Amino acid sequence: MKRLVALALIGSLPATVAALAADDSPRAAELVEVKCIWNKAPHNAFTDLVRFQDRWFCVFREGQGHVSPDGALRVITSEDGEDWESAALLTSENSDLRDAKITVAPGGRLMLSGAEAMNRPVGYKHQSLTWLSEDGKSWSARHEVADRDYWLWRITWHKGTAYGFGYGCRNDNHNLRLYASRDGRRFDPLVESAFREGYPNETSMVFLDDDTCYCLLRRDGGSSTAQLGVAKPPYTEWSWKDLGVRIGGPQMIRLADGRFVAAVRLYDGKVRTALCWLDTEKGTLAEFLTLPSGGDTSYAGLAWHEGLLWVSYYSSHEGKTSIYLAKVKFAP
Repeated sequence: MKRLVALALIGSLPATVAALAADDSPRAAELVEVKCIWNKAPHNAFTDLVRFQDRWFCVFREGQGHVSPDGALRVITSEDGEDWESAALLTSENSDLRDAKITVAPGGRLMLSGAEAMNRPVGYKHQSLTWLSEDGKSWSARHEVADRDYWLWRITWHKGTAYGFGYGCRNDNHNLRLYASRDGRRFDPLVESAFREGYPNETSMVFLDDDTCYCLLRRDGGSSTAQLGVAKPPYTEWSWKDLGVRIGGPQMIRLADGRFVAAVRLYDGKVRTALCWLDTEKGTLAEFLTLPSGGDTSYAGLAWHEGLLWVSYYSSHEGKTSIYLAKVKFAP
């Protein structure tokens, strides 16, 4: 696919963000490159990205459609981010596997997580799952984790413990529950109810050097505005700020200079995958770069490597729902 090289032009940004960029030039960002890296299935979506053993690993869901009974989790790998090959495909005979996430676990292993949506009634609708691997190619048997009908959406390791928010995904249970694990095979509740207003669901967590944890939370129902949570160890008490914007598929990362970058789907007019500055003090989320995207899109993975932010995401703006990889450079 032809490479696209572009600057994040101030004139293309919303007025409030354009003013911010004009007044604060160090926030300028350049889209160095974006390319399609996978589109072999009818529908390819919901990504995550990690660097492990000097290789890239990107994970996502493959299926006949956005929701379909044949959902499987594909793992692809690349040495340089240019040429990609399949490393593994995890399937299920009786469920739709969804929302693949990947992280490096203690002991030099990869951990893949996701959730299965059952194709037929079995007393529950969803079960969260994890798999472990030494090389990204051979994966362990699946581990059923967290409570049934709680979707453990993204897992983050910090000082030997894995943390993740699971959201109640039954119509009669819109509760956000924090889980923790020491081995990635068993997750126990740490906070039974961390947030219940509206329909809290997808999350991304970042831990600081002082152990403070921030959580970016998608919320639907009611005002449908995203929330920013913060907690100190042992992470049993959370405070929340309303960010005032609707988002989907949140993922965030903290740059070396302390700034937070969030990758989200925005709904204010044209649907798109956007990179935003997250101000944790003011509780604001401001778009600074729109990735080539549209239609069925978002669910990014973020990784910092050799002075660039690498972003995996999916989009249907070129017709077929495909997996893309972008590289973003920030002004010094």
